[in-house]
Amino acid sequence: MDQFGDGRPIHPQGSLRRTLERIGGVAVVIGTTALKWGFVFAKFFGFFISVAAYTLWFHSWTFAFGFVLMILVHELGHVAESRRQGLRVSWPTFIPFLGAFVTIERAGLTPWKNALISLAGPFAGGAAAFVVWALAGIEGSRQLEVLANIGFLLNAFNMLPIGFLDGGQTVRAAREAWRMPVIRFEGGVPVQAFAPDRTRAGLIVCFYVTVAALLVLGMLASRVNGAL
Repeated sequence: MDQFGDGRPIHPQGSLRRTLERIGGVAVVIGTTALKWGFVFAKFFGFFISVAAYTLWFHSWTFAFGFVLMILVHELGHVAESRRQGLRVSWPTFIPFLGAFVTIERAGLTPWKNALISLAGPFAGGAAAFVVWALAGIEGSRQLEVLANIGFLLNAFNMLPIGFLDGGQTVRAAREAWRMPVIRFEGGVPVQAFAPDRTRAGLIVCFYVTVAALLVLGMLASRVNGAL
């Protein structure tokens, strides 16, 4: 057994343990750094990564670019409405073949404000699909016509009343507006409760049905060689 200069013995197992701990610490630092910068890379270049991925699927980089751009417009609808309300919101993060998402601080929002944020995405996406459909008619482009139809389809699907979709969020907001009392705050402290604002609940439902119906009509009308 080897010894230190002062005569203390060196234990091979203890030395090996310290070496493994150092290696583990370095691995954790490298992994954390890679994960952090990988997330940053995906955040800022996710749009182009998605375009490349969808190019492999659609076999057309121009169609893939237009498709991802439609997703971007949908997410920017959420961003615009959130910022109009003065909320903190992230820029869209793209996940190839799964779409994109934004992170919004919704804590403490009223059902009405939540509904507006949820509906803003499909509304903006539907408007973008309508613009592409109009350009398809002007240019006589089959590719733009198909792109517009897919745009209407995706946004109409997003209006389904399923929890994680925009439609599900909107329906939940309508239910909450129908049942929840309206609270008046003073200095951040609740001081008075009023009856639920069921007029707002009705407006949320009307907006939901209107946006969903327009998207479905657009989807049917924009079918290639199709009509209502």
